[in-house]
Amino acid sequence: MTNDISLYVHIPWCEKKCPYCDFNSHATSASRGLDPILERQYIQQLLVDLDRDLETHAIDSKVDTLFIGGGTPSLVSAGGIAELIAGLKARIPFTETAECTLEANPGSSDRDKFSGYRQAGVNRLSLGIQSFSDHSLLQLGRVHNGRDAKTAIAAAREAGFDNINLDLMHGLPGQSPKDALFDLEQTEDFAPEHVSWYQLTIEPNTAFYSAPPVLPDEESLIEVDEIGLEWLQDQGYRRYEVSAYAKEPNYRARHNLNYWLFGDYLGIGAGAHGKISGHQQHKMITRTQKTRVPQHYLADPSASLRRLDRAEIPIEFLMNALRLVEGFTPAQFESTTGLPWSTLQDFIEEGTKREWLAFGGEHLRTTSTGFIFLDSLLLLI
Repeated sequence: MTNDISLYVHIPWCEKKCPYCDFNSHATSASRGLDPILERQYIQQLLVDLDRDLETHAIDSKVDTLFIGGGTPSLVSAGGIAELIAGLKARIPFTETAECTLEANPGSSDRDKFSGYRQAGVNRLSLGIQSFSDHSLLQLGRVHNGRDAKTAIAAAREAGFDNINLDLMHGLPGQSPKDALFDLEQTEDFAPEHVSWYQLTIEPNTAFYSAPPVLPDEESLIEVDEIGLEWLQDQGYRRYEVSAYAKEPNYRARHNLNYWLFGDYLGIGAGAHGKISGHQQHKMITRTQKTRVPQHYLADPSASLRRLDRAEIPIEFLMNALRLVEGFTPAQFESTTGLPWSTLQDFIEEGTKREWLAFGGEHLRTTSTGFIFLDSLLLLI
């Protein structure tokens, strides 16, 4: 493979497992940091994992985006992140303008740590704030409070980060539209370059799924979406994906854009996923997943591989690309799937008839009504 590629690194540990979280995360007794021996073992295994992927898939590409996610990556020391990034770059070249993102939580971060991350090569920080309300944070099982959240954002700025994303949730238990707007308003003093503002959903295999909280009704959720979008637009943010807002186009999350446009990426770490495609006219697309349990991964970072059937490829593409406000072009569809544009003809006709899709200029996009019925729209393929 010769095109630029993305690289995802998964850190599977958290101080506490949140009741809404369905990610591959595991509570650890660590407070603010991993055991140094465990940290070193895991980083070394990540590099073994990458070595295997590079050989297995014959990767001859440069990394254009790196995303270190979790779990709670900020449990890893600054020295550990420096060792990790240096090890990655020793094995696969990075582009000169590579976006390098690290997820961090207020409860496990401070200015010194942020400064170390920046010196290690992290140039984009994603802070898991979720809410500034102490009451909401308690309900969500978070280990930080509203003051911790603001302190962490300020510390990131002091450390020199000029590309910061804030993760915020709405539709929380007992949350009114006024409460949801309060969370957004708290960001004004910090002017983050990017905001991920998404609705809490109850997923299987979570504590909330076993004991569901009482969530706002549909009418309240619609009101929150409307007033939140208006506030964000007034602050200069532009929505480019269902739950993603950026101040300027260059602050859009390039790593996530690669996912949404069906680009290729390697995934290393416990439970990490990847997608690799060949360069034949009819692409052979392979999904990869690493063993999920951290202890098993430390013993052997084995991978499972699954080749997508040709019939699966359109829905795999659409379930990501239709989340983008500007949609996608026929050329983007054909180049990443290896399928002709005519594959979508019936889908486009039916979606347009229902006013869930619009095809104007060069882009096929989801309408505002289509975003509301996105799950139903995908059933048309």
